Amino acid sequence: MTVNWLDYSYAALVASGGIVGYAKAGSVPSLVAGLAFGGLAGLGAYQQSQDPKNVWLSLIASGTLTGVMGMRFYNSKKFMPAGLIAGARFVPRIIHHLA
Repeated sequence: MTVNWLDYSYAALVASGGIVGYAKAGSVPSLVAGLAFGGLAGLGAYQQSQDPKNVWLSLIASGTLTGVMGMRFYNSKKFMPAGLIAGARFVPRIIHHLA
């Protein structure tokens, strides 16, 4: 059993993004979405640590978040936070394939 640290890091990034959005702008939707998607991503990372073939929760959570944040980035042209979160999902996969 190997621990999936990259996916746990992604989950922490998403959750902390929601917290920062709430702290800076008082955005309750950012807080709720960040904690919800961060929690789902963390649960998905845990499931993958137990069984590397169990990718469905991670795939659904990150795919949904990437789609939503990708559209926000496309519409606003602002990298922070939408572009960062939309692109961050691909970093663990790229690193995993390079290793």
